[in-house]
Amino acid sequence: MNNSAANTGRVLWAGLRALLVLTVICGVLYPLAVTGIAQVAFPGKANGSEVTDASGRVVGSELIGQTYNLPLKDGEETPTPDLKWFQPRPSNGLGTNSVNTQYSIILSGATNRSGDNEDLITWVKDAKAAVVKDNSTADFKVKPSDVPADAVTSSGSGLDPHISPEYARLQVHRIAERNDLTVAQVDKLVADHTDDRILGFVGEPRVNVLQLNIALRQLVAEKG
Repeated sequence: MNNSAANTGRVLWAGLRALLVLTVICGVLYPLAVTGIAQVAFPGKANGSEVTDASGRVVGSELIGQTYNLPLKDGEETPTPDLKWFQPRPSNGLGTNSVNTQYSIILSGATNRSGDNEDLITWVKDAKAAVVKDNSTADFKVKPSDVPADAVTSSGSGLDPHISPEYARLQVHRIAERNDLTVAQVDKLVADHTDDRILGFVGEPRVNVLQLNIALRQLVAEKG
């Protein structure tokens, strides 16, 4: 009995020492080392890829999309897009039953609705009609066939901060009209903020909406 108790005690003490050592190594030293290396080598990415405006104020992350809406009015449940800004793609669905409608980072994922789901079809049709209506101006009429897929569907995560160059260009005339700019000025803005494929062959050309809107704000401020 004494030997058994002594052996058990030694095993427990050895286990406790291993726990303490591994806790210090894996729970303290390793995270500190990784954090330190990240802060030195990749400070921007380590701190969330923050985006600042011309004044140096942090206005978001280049990795997470956000909405550009007017303040909610009394009785409104769904905010109205502020059409003086470039609009992002819908955030994970297009209706109140979607997983994430406001780029809330606490939710990420797809709606998991099939391509023939009636709700999804209705949402896409409604979204396409809204895109056509919102982006048609006196001298530029948008046709339903002009609307790219990312204008009416969300990304897989529902948090994608990018839109296609096609969707950005579709909004140029509306942006120019709403901000008293020329179409050529806004066209150049989109071209300057269009990123090519990574390494020339990975992914698709894309436009970061937040960075584009920051540049738009600066352009409007310079004009005014």
